[in-house]
Parts: sequence; structure tokens; C-alpha cells
Amino acid sequence: MAIYHLSAKPISRAQGRSATGAAAYRAGVEITDERTGLVHDYTRKGGVLHSELILPGGGTADRAEFWNGIEAHHKRGDAVLVREVEISLPTELTAEQRQALAVGYARELADRYGVAADVALHAPRTVTDRELEKNPDQYHETDPETGRRHNGNWHAHIMLSACHVQPDGTLGKKAVELDPIHCQRAKIENMADRERARWGELANAALERHGHEARIDHRSHAERGIEAEPSQHLGPQAHGYERRTGQPSAKRIQQEQDAAERLARAKALGELERQGKALDRGIIDLSGDMRAALRERDQLQAERDRQPAPEVKQAAAAGVADFRAMFEAQKLAELGKQQAREAFERQKQAQEKQMAERAAREEQARQLAEKMERQRQEREARKQERDGPGWSR
Repeated sequence: MAIYHLSAKPISRAQGRSATGAAAYRAGVEITDERTGLVHDYTRKGGVLHSELILPGGGTADRAEFWNGIEAHHKRGDAVLVREVEISLPTELTAEQRQALAVGYARELADRYGVAADVALHAPRTVTDRELEKNPDQYHETDPETGRRHNGNWHAHIMLSACHVQPDGTLGKKAVELDPIHCQRAKIENMADRERARWGELANAALERHGHEARIDHRSHAERGIEAEPSQHLGPQAHGYERRTGQPSAKRIQQEQDAAERLARAKALGELERQGKALDRGIIDLSGDMRAALRERDQLQAERDRQPAPEVKQAAAAGVADFRAMFEAQKLAELGKQQAREAFERQKQAQEKQMAERAAREEQARQLAEKMERQRQEREARKQERDGPGWSR
């Protein structure tokens, strides 16, 4: 089943990463980083179906030479070197059709932003018998040609240079169109939002062209009117833990707890909203009663003009008494409604404060996790530099 996925993220030195290492891993090749001397050898990595470096205008360049040039071009210790776009490829298409779709999109990105695009197509991960025993409910498919069982995640990585590139490979200034902070300051749509819709159009056009009914949609559940809780990305570490142990990872447990809390908060806010609407209806009802009392007063006034003086006085007195009683009832109802509305606002503010505190805690946890990941990557880089060249799957 075709599934929509497009994400954009930076690769920067502040994360302890390098353009040479990322390019070597995604293409499954060996690249020596001339700036650090590290050898990134991923020649034994499996699952790389196709890789291609594309320059604006359709040209190409040597991968190792180009990304070493990017490393030398950016001087800052925290420089953003690459903007990576990751896309999910429709499983309904053949291997050749998926390659044509991904490479064509990479060429379009290179020409649109004037940058280099290094595209690599990856095969889905194999699902072993042991993993299936530990987690029998996990999604998997069987390749009709090879019989290999996999998770159906056909995808592509497109590494975009963070600086402009000429058709002959000459490096230029920063490609600010790819920087979300610049887009926010300039009050323009950022690259990820622009490309989400465009990738959906290209993938659906390919599905239609090759006779498939399946379609993908880049819009969120809320925009499409779907009330289901959207799925969240676990990441390779959490998936690896679940494959090894057969147990839910801490990240999955946390996501499920967060989803339950969001549903509970939404239910509470919905109940408060329902109470507020009930109060509004009460205002309308009381307003209708007041209008009826005013009409009755007018009728009594008209009858007074037609009746003898004693009867008029008696009827007028009764009408005034009824009107005063109705008016006092209206004042009491308004006072009660105001108190209820104030209680509603206090409860709503308390809910919003809890949600803000929760978001702040989640942001702190995310920053701590990123810091720990950077430290882990720095340790691995130091170890690799100390131990010499190696390879990784």
C-alpha cells in the first residue's frame, strides 16, 4: 500500500556529523574525509539499489571529491553542510519505476534550488523469522520474485548541498531557500512545506501513469477531517531494540502515554466547550423570555387605554409586578451564568497551562536526547579515529 512520507532535516557539524560520512553511508561506498582523515567505509553495506550525484543542469561529479569540497568550503565548526530530504517510494511500482521517480525528483530539486542532489535508493529491511516470532503483528511483505520477507519500506535519501552549485560543480553562497529559519524570518513558505505537496503530485502521477488506483495525500489527518491519532516515527534505535527483544521500546511507551494524555485533555476541553455552548443557549432562552414579557407589557398598556380607570390601574399594577418578577429572575440567571462562565474560563486556563508545561517538559527531554546522541556520535568518531578505518552496516 502506498504510504506518504517526506521529511527534511539538516546534517551539521554541530551534531558531530559530516557530509562525507553521510554520503558514504547512503551510497554504500568508501570516502576518505580529507579534513579529518577519517575513512568512511560502507562498501559492505547492503540494500543500496541505486545512487547518483546530480548537479544543476543534469551534470554529475565524483562523489568523494564533491563532498570533500563541501567540507572544505564550509569553515564554521557548527556549519550546516547538507539538507537531506527522505521520501517513501510507492511499493506498487516496479524497481525501475521507483528509480525513475526518485531520480527525476532529485533532478527537479537540483534545478529548482541550484544545488547538488545526491540520491540513493534503499531497499526495505529484511524481516527474519526470529523477529516475526518476537513480534508477529509487525507489518511485512514477501517479494514475489525473490521470496524475501521485508517491511515494505522502499525509500530514497536525497542529500542537497547547503550551498549553491554551478553546473560545472563550482560552489557558491548559502542556499537560503533551504534554511527554515531564513524562510520564517522572510515570512515565506519553507522548503519542507513546499516539497510535501510537490512530492505527492509526482508520486500520484507515477501511480496513475502505471495503472495503479492507490494514491497518497500529503495533508495531515486534521486537514483531511480524519480523527485518528497520527502515527509517529520511532527511529532506528527504538526499532532495533524492539527487533532484538520483542518488547516495546521506551520511546513507543512514551508516545502511547502522550497519546492517551492528549486524548484525555481533548475530552476534558470538549466537555468544557459543551458546557459553554449550553450556557450560550441559556442566554438565548432567557432573552426570549424577556422579549415575551415586554410584549405582554405592551399588550397591557394597550388594554389600559381601552379600559375604565379602576380596571386599568389594577391590570397595570399586575403587569408591572409580573415584569419586575421576570426582570429579577433575568438578573439572577445572568449572575449565575457569569459565575459559570468564569469557572469555565479558569478551568480552561488551567488545562492550557498544563498543556504548556507538558510541552516544555517534552522539549527538555528532546534536547537532552539530542545532546546524548551528539555525545554518542562524538565518542564513536573519536573511537574510529583512534582505531583506524573500519566498516559499518
